[in-house]
Parts: sequence; structure tokens; C-alpha cells
Amino acid sequence: MSDQAYYVPLGRDADGTERFASTALTESTWGNTMQHGAPPSALLVRALERCAPRDDSRLTRVVIEILGPVPISEIEVRSWVERPGKRVELVVAELWATGPDGTARAAARGTGWRMQTADSSAIAHASDPALAPRSQAHETALEGPFWDTGFVTSLEWMWLTDIGCEGPGQMWARPNAVLVEGEPLSPVQRLFVVADVANGVGTKLDPAEWTFLNTDLTVHLFRVPEGEWVGIAAETSYGPDGVGMCAGVLHDESGPVGRINQTVQVRAR
Repeated sequence: MSDQAYYVPLGRDADGTERFASTALTESTWGNTMQHGAPPSALLVRALERCAPRDDSRLTRVVIEILGPVPISEIEVRSWVERPGKRVELVVAELWATGPDGTARAAARGTGWRMQTADSSAIAHASDPALAPRSQAHETALEGPFWDTGFVTSLEWMWLTDIGCEGPGQMWARPNAVLVEGEPLSPVQRLFVVADVANGVGTKLDPAEWTFLNTDLTVHLFRVPEGEWVGIAAETSYGPDGVGMCAGVLHDESGPVGRINQTVQVRAR
């Protein structure tokens, strides 16, 4: 297994389905038999980008639904155009895995609106303030079983705030692995390798006392990200009945690129 990639390609079937082996770098913070939500999300984005691609369009909104635990095993990804169109189209991708009972199931699903692009540089504007630069960030020792897991160790972390601080948590991160062995990361794939950690960046809870798993993530991108580093400013709100919501802004080193929301299931350990 590769120690520099989240997935190793195993081939493509005649119907276009791609097969992958999952590496140890996909390991979740919540269990050593399941994948963290970030690598499957990025793999679904890769499928959305490659589904009937067009040079004059790009992904503008992606919704990832995590339908169940994604095992660290061989998986399959398939994609299709759900709603074709010249200016706007909807593309769909599904990640399939074999469950404990030996039955194949869809473990995650991604949908993406893809829009035809046009020159609007004259009116370009970001409504959110830029994140403080990496030069103001600091490394934080991520110690304990929650942090010492495959996916978490695959990222380089630079924190602008303390973990669990008042207000939004803020950090910069970049993956030290590629998504698929032998392939460079696309800008949007790189963003999604990091984006799913937003609810952890914005949490106020001690993971030794609480679990907070997200069931989804929705990302709106008004600009294609650039560079190797992804910035997140995020904060999680908690309701009185075991449900939370993370909301945040995603950045590159030139400024904001979009926003993210996640639904979070909160439980006392």
C-alpha cells in the first residue's frame, strides 16, 4: 500500500466504474476500520470533475452525503450526468463498498452543479474577509488517540487560533499525499481533501468526552482555489437534542473561495 496516496487505482470496468484500494492514510479519527470523510469526498469530486468534462464549465456547488461508514477496503466509484444542459448541468457520483454482511452498498454520494463559465473579472468580489496569512500561524502538537490517526497525520497543520477557542477556529492545512496514486491533485480535489475537517476546526467539544460526526458537507465555490494551502475559518453550533451544525469559510492564500456547511451528530461518549 502507498504511504503517499489515499487510494491506489485498480482499474476501470467497461461501464466506466473505477475501482480503488484504500490505504491506511484514509483512517478516520472515530474508528480504525472506517475512513475519514475527507478522502471519499475528494474522490467523489474527482469523479464529478471527470464525468463528461467540458473546458467551458466548472463545479460551483458540491453536496456530499455520507450514507454509512466507508470501510478501509476496495471501493468502486461510478458517475453520470443527471441533468444535462448547456449553461447548467447536474452531475452525480457514488462510492460503493462491501458491507460487513458481504452486500455491496452505496456508502457515499456526491452531487455537483456545473456551470458554464464567462468573464466576470471586472466585478469580482469576496464578501468574507481574508484569513490571516500563514506567517502568523503556529504549529500545535496534536497529541492523543483522536489525532494520531491515518488521515490526520497526512495533513500539515498550521493554526491561527487555539483548538476550542471562542469564536471561529482558524487554520491552514495542506495534504502531504495525493488523492490517487500517480495523479496530481486538481485544485478542487485538494480543497476537498481538507474541507471535511471544518467541524473539527470549529468544535468546542473535547473529543475524549464527545463524538461529533458529520453526515454531510455542502460547499459553494465562487472561485477556483489556487496553491497548495487551504484555509478554514469555521465554528460549530450545538442544539439541545444531539444535533449540531458547522458553518465556515474556505480560503486559499489570495482570499476566500467559498463556504461550507455540515450537519453534525453529537453524542456523549
